[in-house]
Amino acid sequence: MEYHEAANFLYDLRRFGPRPGTESTADLLAHLDVGDRPRFVQVAGSNGKGSTARMVESVLREAGLSVGLYTSPHFDDLRERVQVDGRQIPEAAVAEFADAVRPYVVDRAADGEPPTFFETMTAMAVWQFARRDVDVAVLEVGIGGKLDATSAVDPVASAVTTVSLEHTSVLGDTVGEIARDKAHVAPDDAPLVTGTTGEALAAVREQAGDVLTVGGPDADVTADYGGRTNHTEAAVSLDGPDWRVETRLPALGAHQATNAGIAAALARQVAGVDGEMIARGLRGAHWPGRFEVIDDSPTVVLDGAHNPAACERLAETLAEFDYDDLYVVVGAMHEKDHRGMARALPTPDAVTACRPALSRAADEAVLAAVFEQVGVDAVDTRRAVADAVDGALDAAGPDDLVLVTGSLYAVAEARRRWTSAPIPKTFRDPADARAALESANVPEPTVRRLETEGSRRAVTLRVQRRQAAALKERMLSLGGDCAVSGLADGGDDGRVVDAVLLGTLGTFERLVEGLDDAPDGLSVVADGLSGALGIGTGGSDGTGRGYPWADGTAVMGILNVTPDSFHDGGEYNRVEDAVRRAEELVAEGADIVDVGGESTRPGADPVPVDEELDRVVPVVEAIAEIDAMISVDTRRAKVAEAALSAGADVVNDVTGLADPEMRFVAAEHDAPLVVMHSREAPVDPTADVAYDDVVEDVIAELRERVLLAEKAGLDRDQIIVDPGLGFAKSAAESFELLDRADELDALGCPVMIGHSHKSMFEHAGYEHGERGDATVAATALAAERGADVVRVHDVAENVAAVRVSDATDDG
Repeated sequence: MEYHEAANFLYDLRRFGPRPGTESTADLLAHLDVGDRPRFVQVAGSNGKGSTARMVESVLREAGLSVGLYTSPHFDDLRERVQVDGRQIPEAAVAEFADAVRPYVVDRAADGEPPTFFETMTAMAVWQFARRDVDVAVLEVGIGGKLDATSAVDPVASAVTTVSLEHTSVLGDTVGEIARDKAHVAPDDAPLVTGTTGEALAAVREQAGDVLTVGGPDADVTADYGGRTNHTEAAVSLDGPDWRVETRLPALGAHQATNAGIAAALARQVAGVDGEMIARGLRGAHWPGRFEVIDDSPTVVLDGAHNPAACERLAETLAEFDYDDLYVVVGAMHEKDHRGMARALPTPDAVTACRPALSRAADEAVLAAVFEQVGVDAVDTRRAVADAVDGALDAAGPDDLVLVTGSLYAVAEARRRWTSAPIPKTFRDPADARAALESANVPEPTVRRLETEGSRRAVTLRVQRRQAAALKERMLSLGGDCAVSGLADGGDDGRVVDAVLLGTLGTFERLVEGLDDAPDGLSVVADGLSGALGIGTGGSDGTGRGYPWADGTAVMGILNVTPDSFHDGGEYNRVEDAVRRAEELVAEGADIVDVGGESTRPGADPVPVDEELDRVVPVVEAIAEIDAMISVDTRRAKVAEAALSAGADVVNDVTGLADPEMRFVAAEHDAPLVVMHSREAPVDPTADVAYDDVVEDVIAELRERVLLAEKAGLDRDQIIVDPGLGFAKSAAESFELLDRADELDALGCPVMIGHSHKSMFEHAGYEHGERGDATVAATALAAERGADVVRVHDVAENVAAVRVSDATDDG
């Protein structure tokens, strides 16, 4: 079964309405023979359960555990719901699961008892967590607790975050009844952790018995909210019976402090986490669409508040901001309490009601009428969320605030404005075309028809199905073509699918021009295509800042001040030797000198931070006046801060912002930041990593890292992306990334390739110590593919390769 067939099969189960009970899920797990299961953590609640589940997962991973995370709903792809160590389930695994369960599902349907979509997704999560042998799996409860599909497992730790009136037809008519239902997630051998109060807390105690409370001054764990420390983070202090943690959270709002306290208590029940692990884990727990400050000037906030209680908390958090006018873009599901939500929000200066492309979405006219009834004077409607956001941004001034809210579905559609990354493709032969079309899950007949279209430009992008249909119609009318994923719409034309557009540059120019004022978010798609293909824009390439990569491929020379680096360990440990080497690199033509004090080679031991500082800072100080930019190669914000203060210009982070402070350090110094794709550093050669398409997977994962750096205050011409050749990639995957390096332009950032003397060249027949020529050849290829920076040991030879490539481009 192909992935799009498997996804269609799973989505098709949505026609079976939700039903209470755990038997169906338990029977499906028994059919799959899921044996050695991990320890489970269950998180229930009316609001905050997704954020709390993510915080628990992040803290446990910080403790060195392998952790599964199951959440809902998803933004773009159902695979987001099932993650292992931060990586969503591969397409191949979804197809394998669907193959395994389809006969069973068909038999059950014939008996009139088919498993639902949520039950089947829950089973897939448990199946994947077991086969990946995770240590702990964190499950976000769907509805209630007692009869939710996730309750088919026995948790070792559980929580109920908050309780408000919701799903009353299923859970009960009062807060107490609903709380009692949710409290059934209580584990057998540990207290149920809860942030509830009043009537809800009383019902939770009655049902669960042993309870650990989190929140105010009388709780077992107090959670004090210190307010914003910057535009994206807030201070929080947690106090338990014998522990205390002070940290920052990447989500704002006093309620998030309670969620953090719940997460910390759960993590302590599961594993031996210390204060530093909790602090770093909580600070690194980014969760899209939960009071996410995604832009400034004007300030743009995305929050998926979908009931009155969540809107009340949203209003409290908005009060922390100073702004002139409030523009609200709202899209909600039809079954929600719209009037209660509207009354809970601060009174907007203007509202644009819209309709997420989902069959359950409320009509925009209905939402507009609700806000008019609660006293908003300026109310407008747009059908598409993207168009509503466009209008609000056009109307808002730099000191205003634009809020997108009402549902996570509306937030997901709005967020694509900042995360969409159309990928330019180069079809050098039919095999390239076939690979790109198959990666987009295009049906085989269409692949056969288009795989010979190698002479035309191509772009792969993710769009709503209705947008894909419009793009196909327009491309065909312009003499181009468009192949669309075989993923069915399932009644929701807003479902995100892959599309491959093929045509000449002129075709795309005419397409972009025709989409300039098109509805249904197509004007935003046009902007993405313009950026990917360089149509009508000069782009922000760093020319104005004087960066060396603005006018061609820059060469970064490597200066390792370590005893154990794989190529030159121990050669430049003394400061005077390092200075001499830096001067040699500059004389050979290096534009940037990269100083590193910790090896990331396979098997390398981590270096204490004080030792890394002792290695790096004196060297940076000694070479601060050389005629080149100075980069510090480090994974620690403390080292980056010291190096920048000592005279460094660039931060090269091989962990892709694993240290939550790193992006803020770079932004404070207005320093370019290299963000590398890495799933572990130092490299673990035994790591089991699977990619569906290594290039597109790397782009997808770097996209969120780039957005984090942007939200800290850096511009995209300052964020250099590195695909991380050799880091959790096989030699073949590293060569694939090198060959398709031009596709990384989709991120709108400068691209760096670090390939010098790496073991990947064994794949081409070059052993250790014999990889200089291979490195030069790869540099020439990287430069030809448009790399902005190459990072190498042997500068002179690689400068020559870059100059020849640049001369070819100039000719």
